[in-house]
Amino acid sequence: MEGRFLLRLEDIDTVRCTPAYEEAIFEDMRWLGIEWEEPVRRQSEHFADYANALETLRDAGLIYPATLSRAALRRQIEAAEAQGKVWPRDPDGTPLYPTAERDRTEAEQDAIAESAEPFAWRLNMDSALKHLGTSPIGWPGLSLEDGSVSEKTQRPEQWGDVVLARRETPTSYHLSVVVDDAIQGITHVVRGQDLEPATAVHRVLQMLLGLPCPTYHHHDLILGDDGRKLSKSRDDTSLTSLRASGLKPQDIRRMVGL
Repeated sequence: MEGRFLLRLEDIDTVRCTPAYEEAIFEDMRWLGIEWEEPVRRQSEHFADYANALETLRDAGLIYPATLSRAALRRQIEAAEAQGKVWPRDPDGTPLYPTAERDRTEAEQDAIAESAEPFAWRLNMDSALKHLGTSPIGWPGLSLEDGSVSEKTQRPEQWGDVVLARRETPTSYHLSVVVDDAIQGITHVVRGQDLEPATAVHRVLQMLLGLPCPTYHHHDLILGDDGRKLSKSRDDTSLTSLRASGLKPQDIRRMVGL
């Protein structure tokens, strides 16, 4: 089966994403025997594409500026839990954002957007699903074992009002990947199992923006001794370290089910 392999650098955090990290990704991919087309799409070079998509959602009244800080949100959660209430959390365990700011008037929203106040553009998930008229939402999932495709479904409301952009970072992972997939003509997405639940959010955005839906395969993860996925934030073992320990490319492919 003929195909093209595209590699994308998701570098919307222009402070943390450095040339050294880029080169490490390229080196790891070459070691795995994976070749890709040039030029590589760098998300930091395409903020205008994401701004256009965000404006479409704003014109439809489906996003709103949210100003609650992490500290203020934490205080709300602690106060609620101190009263015995259960604060809802998304599939990753992150507390959902409260919905009180959804009801601001258009003039109030404009004032926030034009001010110097920190804020994030959040998707009004209830309005989005009402607009679409459906939940759960499905997508085609590919099995690499036999090549079969079956429908996968999730309820996007379990993610709450996800962030689509911030003042200091004009897009988010959710928004940028669906825009990029459409622009690049992506037909098949291969990524980690940890991202499968979030595909429901991506399908909502694809449907709202009139974008095509790729077929998805979510591969197994290499887990740490504690059963959690590896993470740079916890100084977990990197692919470079696994290489140094003597593992071969075929070992890595087997460990992730490819």
